[in-house]
Amino acid sequence: MDKLISIEQAVAKVQNGATVMFGGFMANGTAEGVVDALVARNVQNLTIICNDSGYIDRGVGKLIVNKQCVKLITSHIGLNKETGRQMTAGELEVVLTPQGTLVEQIRAGGYGLGGVLTRTGIGTLVAEGKQTVDVDGVIYLLEKPLRADFAILGGSKVDKAGNITYKGSTNNFNNIMATAADVVIVEAEELLEIGEIDPNVVITPGIFIDYIVQK
Repeated sequence: MDKLISIEQAVAKVQNGATVMFGGFMANGTAEGVVDALVARNVQNLTIICNDSGYIDRGVGKLIVNKQCVKLITSHIGLNKETGRQMTAGELEVVLTPQGTLVEQIRAGGYGLGGVLTRTGIGTLVAEGKQTVDVDGVIYLLEKPLRADFAILGGSKVDKAGNITYKGSTNNFNNIMATAADVVIVEAEELLEIGEIDPNVVITPGIFIDYIVQK
């Protein structure tokens, strides 16, 4: 199967109302080309799941500034003042989740688990409305799995089978998000032939990847 498509073909698959995961943190490891194409296409009513909301002019923050999102599930919004403004004004629903909890919710969604038990958030606003579980006298929050219609990844080196390696911290959430979406698209910083990546350094196996676009 030829997985290589254009960025325009990739974003055409993302329809209004879709739930989309974006890898990266502070735009590091984020598929900027795909984000820009989604902004240009002006896809609306998106729910996005990401580690943070980027900057006003970098990463997923561009989608927020362009008012394409109705809901954001994330662990951090402090670098994008427009996210805070929209949240305060009631223009954007923001679900703030501790970072470790967020990644475990995505892992649960990808691995077919029923949820995650965590002490993080007990006694705070995070716990409001959530189910608790008593394990040997200790109370835990049940955090439910997260999945998405699409996962948009940023890969440092990607071969034509979709095998991915990441440079340094660019892995940010990318690898785990690859398991938790119906359609997975990776934007390759460097596209290689099959066999050019040492199997021992592959982080995300190509079996998880549906489509590849070039940066």
